[in-house]
Amino acid sequence: MIQTIYMGGVLAGAIIFGGLSDRFGRRSILIWSYLQLGILGCSSALSPTYSTYCVFRFLSGMSVSGIILNAFSLKVEWIPTKERTLVGTLSSFFFTFGQMILAGLAYWLRDWRKLQVIVCVPMFLFFSYSWWYAESARWLVLKRRSEEALKSLHRVARINGKPGVVDTLTLEVLHSHMKKEIESSHSTFTAYDLLRTRGMRRISICLVVVWFSTSFAYYGLAMDLQKFGVSIYLMQIIFGAVDFPAKLMALGMLTYLGRRVSQATCLFVSALIIFANIFVPTDMQTMRTVLACLGKGFTSASFTTVYLYTGELYPTVIRQTGMGFVSTMARVGSMAAPAILILDEVFPSLPNVVYGGAAVLAGCFACFLPETLNMPLPDTIEDVEDRWSGASPAPRKEEGVSLKEAMDFGGGGVVSTDGVPLKELKEAEVTGLNAL
Repeated sequence: MIQTIYMGGVLAGAIIFGGLSDRFGRRSILIWSYLQLGILGCSSALSPTYSTYCVFRFLSGMSVSGIILNAFSLKVEWIPTKERTLVGTLSSFFFTFGQMILAGLAYWLRDWRKLQVIVCVPMFLFFSYSWWYAESARWLVLKRRSEEALKSLHRVARINGKPGVVDTLTLEVLHSHMKKEIESSHSTFTAYDLLRTRGMRRISICLVVVWFSTSFAYYGLAMDLQKFGVSIYLMQIIFGAVDFPAKLMALGMLTYLGRRVSQATCLFVSALIIFANIFVPTDMQTMRTVLACLGKGFTSASFTTVYLYTGELYPTVIRQTGMGFVSTMARVGSMAAPAILILDEVFPSLPNVVYGGAAVLAGCFACFLPETLNMPLPDTIEDVEDRWSGASPAPRKEEGVSLKEAMDFGGGGVVSTDGVPLKELKEAEVTGLNAL
């Protein structure tokens, strides 16, 4: 019951904080989420009653959503295209480190109140240094706060050892390059905008199925293991350890095969493993555990892929609303997974058939998502429609050329890239703030 209530909080946080961060900024909501988790997480250790503990866990789940979604968006919106895959995948390893450390702490302390405090106290440290974070320059420009965006860009240039950019990058240069994005953006967006246009509707529907099924299959595998009576501490370690090779594999696939192929492959293979476990006798516990761990590894790789993929598909003006919307479906999947175990009474293998079938369905939907490998982030809904609604992409290379020439960053001619394969554009950052 506690886990279900906590997941309900994560779901509510995805809805609430997703929309708020598109309105008030990624940095502000992230700072607040750190403080909220620190206070409420530690307070839950002092809960005098079960109902009080449930309330604190629900609110803690909300703040976890705020941290995950906003931290990820800040990374996606600041990291250049060619490094985005590496940074996104490597940072996901810290989820794995946390899972393994949690198992060790829980085994050592054997007291839930102490464990709750030790896990949440570091949030105050994160809160204290999170004020140093820079707000997303993309979001600031699209919210017509260009002066703040310019200060952030100048700060980044100084940190990167390019102080000359401070003199050449002015408000005029920034506005001229972002003119289309500024004019096409308006003050507020709602979840309706995720479905209003053809390209956004296609992306949102496919991502809803992928997020739901990935979480659904993940928790289905986890609960299947609980039937074997394996130590929860050992299982946490095993589940964490299997993530390392899985995420390294995801890094290679994302870099060389692209997002769409990686997403579909991870889902199809995890489904295959779930189906294979149906035919393994229940007395062969080791084999079933190995298969379940392999399946968990591929679902973890699917999570790593879909986080990065979603951030690259949704435009800046509504990225957090979109991330919140689809991750809400993941929480629905995690809450629905336990109910499927009831089907075990009808037919013992039926739960695995449902979990595997969901993964197959999601893999099919993933095949209809557009590829984003080495492509600059879209900033507006119009950018998404130009690229992926079925019409030919709008040629915007000239904007990138004018900016590079205006800022005199290196000389040499710029050759038109019309008709050049996607992989050959790896070094090109050609639209919006990507050229900066």
